[in-house]
Amino acid sequence: MSFVDTLRQWDDGVTCADKQDFSEALRILLAIPEPNSKICFNIGCLHLLNQNLDDAEKAFDCSIRKDEHLAVAFFQRGITFYKKMRYEESIGDFQRAFKTLRGNNLIDYKALGLRYILYACEVLHNMALAEAQLGNWEKAEQNLRKALDYKTEAKLSVIEKAQQAVLKEKLFKLVEFPSKMMFKPNKHYVAELEKKDYLGKAKVVASVNPQDDFSGFAPLQPQVEDGPLSPREPEVLRALEGEPHTVLFEFVPETCDELAVKPGNMVFVLQKGADNWAYVIFNGRVRMPYAQSVILFQQTQQSVVLIINASLIIWFPFKSKVPDSLYIVKVHFTFTFAVSIPRESSYEVLIRKISKKVKLPSDNISLSLDSSGQRAIDANTDMETVWSQVRAGRITLWCNEKKVRKVALHSYQSANPEDLNFKEGDEITVLARINQDWLEGRCNGSTGIFPASFVK
Repeated sequence: MSFVDTLRQWDDGVTCADKQDFSEALRILLAIPEPNSKICFNIGCLHLLNQNLDDAEKAFDCSIRKDEHLAVAFFQRGITFYKKMRYEESIGDFQRAFKTLRGNNLIDYKALGLRYILYACEVLHNMALAEAQLGNWEKAEQNLRKALDYKTEAKLSVIEKAQQAVLKEKLFKLVEFPSKMMFKPNKHYVAELEKKDYLGKAKVVASVNPQDDFSGFAPLQPQVEDGPLSPREPEVLRALEGEPHTVLFEFVPETCDELAVKPGNMVFVLQKGADNWAYVIFNGRVRMPYAQSVILFQQTQQSVVLIINASLIIWFPFKSKVPDSLYIVKVHFTFTFAVSIPRESSYEVLIRKISKKVKLPSDNISLSLDSSGQRAIDANTDMETVWSQVRAGRITLWCNEKKVRKVALHSYQSANPEDLNFKEGDEITVLARINQDWLEGRCNGSTGIFPASFVK
């Protein structure tokens, strides 16, 4: 499905949701073949509205896989786990949501198409409630005290009521996301879906040629002998940065940062990376919030056509011909990159190349032909079936870091609710690498972050 078709179907789905026709909205959104993280989030909200908790969990899983920094998706999955009475996992997701807030009091998602503000104090409030469900009243009280540091005036009463309940060791009400809220596609994109005839139909009012009955935009004109073969090249054309290139193959974007192009499109390449991706200027696209006005010229054999449009410099795969001896492998990890490898390479060659790029041991990563991980690639995979998916010398794979078990070298105790506490000798399941110095893991039923130097 093209980007435009996906956009149109996404808009149809949220329109049905706005009309309270949630079953039709869910049907439309589920029919999108490769939904982005926001669409997956909407699907999860609709399942949660119908109390389909298992389906909601899967949809939020998908949303988080496609955008690991979407705090509201962690918040919603935490609510889903809470309703399934899986309180430890609920605490883990609330901790991830709080960590993604990066010390801010709130995140306003209005600029991303969602009319919702996620407050740090509400995340900590729900974390405290999940601890209370496990009987950890002291931890619940710690979380609520921390919530006071992130409170706003509008949320103060909620935190104070929860504190009073904890002092009496009573449960309090969960703060829930309004599931009828949906991520909506950019209104500027939607406005461009339908073609508009701004000029109308041309009509010949007067012509120097009496036989002229042409009704297009360029009535017949008498020819001038010895006229210029082409207009003079404007000075601004020479000032335009980038080299003109013609697109050879159609490309359908897989993420919002990529650009849809078709054969014959002209782009101005500003920078071409070694990973076979290029930084380009392309007319006819308005991308918020980094749109800028750019004057582009398209050179033809007979004239210079001036195009003035709002354009954005964004990434798209540079479609030069792939050498016969190589495959270009595009890999979705926590970031997206591309590597080139010899054709029909073994699994060992492929995994070694990718592990070097992601800076992780090959034993700590897994590969798959799809985002769900169901079509896994490992040492036992017949690589002929993998390479049969290659099109025009290119293939897309997904890479994830494996969950590994480590042993604590030292005890670690922290007052921060998002940290993982453990004792020397404890076994820790590593869930993710935050950065070079910190890991996220699970130990003794708790989930949190901890220093990487404390384990081996």
